[in-house]
Amino acid sequence: MERNTPTDSARTYREGLSSALICSVWWGVMPIYWQWLRPIESSVIIFYRILLVAVICVIAALFKYSINEILEPLKDRKQVIKYIIAGALITANWSIYIWAVNADYVIQTCIGYYIEPLMVCIFGVVLFKEKLTVYKKTALALACAGVLVIIIYFREVPVIALGLAVTFSIYAACKKNFNKPPIISLLYETVFLAPFALAVIIYLEATGHGAIASLGDGEMYKYGLLMFCGLFTAFPLALFADAANKINLFALGLTEYISPTLSLIAGIFLFKEPFEKIQLIAFAIIWVGLIFFSYGEFKYYKLSKETMNER
Repeated sequence: MERNTPTDSARTYREGLSSALICSVWWGVMPIYWQWLRPIESSVIIFYRILLVAVICVIAALFKYSINEILEPLKDRKQVIKYIIAGALITANWSIYIWAVNADYVIQTCIGYYIEPLMVCIFGVVLFKEKLTVYKKTALALACAGVLVIIIYFREVPVIALGLAVTFSIYAACKKNFNKPPIISLLYETVFLAPFALAVIIYLEATGHGAIASLGDGEMYKYGLLMFCGLFTAFPLALFADAANKINLFALGLTEYISPTLSLIAGIFLFKEPFEKIQLIAFAIIWVGLIFFSYGEFKYYKLSKETMNER
C-alpha cells in the first residue's frame, strides 16, 4: 500500500487551496453576472437557474457515477424528504440573493454572508447541542451589535441579510447528516423542483412574460448568457467540495470571507450603491467579530492537530 509523501500532501493542499480561492473569487464577482442579465426579471432567472442546475448535475452525475449510485438515495424515503427540504431552502437562498443583487442591494447581501458562519453556530447549538467557545460567543455578540446598529440607524430590519443568513444556516444544518457526494446531493436538491421550473418557464415564454420577451433586438446575447447560469452555479460548488476534501476547515472558512468582501467592493465602487459611515461602523463591528471567530477556530484546529499527533 502506497503512502502519501510530504510532497504529495503539499501538492494536494495547494490544489485544495487553489480550488477554495477560485471558488470564493467566483462567488464574489457573481453579482456582476446577475446584473448583466438585466432587464430579465429576477423571478425568471431563478426558474432558469433551478432547471439548469439540475440539468448540469444530471450530466455530471452520469459522467462520474453509475446509475445505481445515482438512484440509491431514492430507496430511503426519509432521505428524499430531507433532500426536498434542503432544495427548498437553497432555492429560497438563491431567490433572495438574485432578487437582492438585481434590486441594488448587493451591500446588504454581503452583511448576510458575513454573519452566515456565525448563524450556523447558533443552529449548531440549538439543533445539535454544540458548545460555544468564548471566541464564538464574542463573535456572535459583535455580529448582533453590528446588525443592531443598522436597525437603530435605519429604523428597519435588514431582512435581506438575515434572510440569506438564516436560509443558508438551516440548509447547512439539514446537510449535516448527508453522506452522498456533492454532485448527487445537489442533483436531488434541484431535480424535484426542475419539472415545476420547466413548466413555469414554458408558460412565461409562451405568454410573452419570459426572458426572451424582455430583451430588445440588441440584447438577445443575454439569453445566451442566461443559459450558463446552471454551469456558473454548479462549477464553484464543485470547487468548494474539492477544497473541503483537501484542506482543513479553518483554511476553508477563512477563504469564504473573500466572496462577500469582493461583492462589497463591487457594490460600493462598481454599482455605486449608497454606503454611509454608519454602515462602515456596522461592518467594522462584524469584522472584529469575525477576527475573534477565526482566531477561535485556529486555536481549535491547532489543538485538534496536536491531539492527533500525540496519538
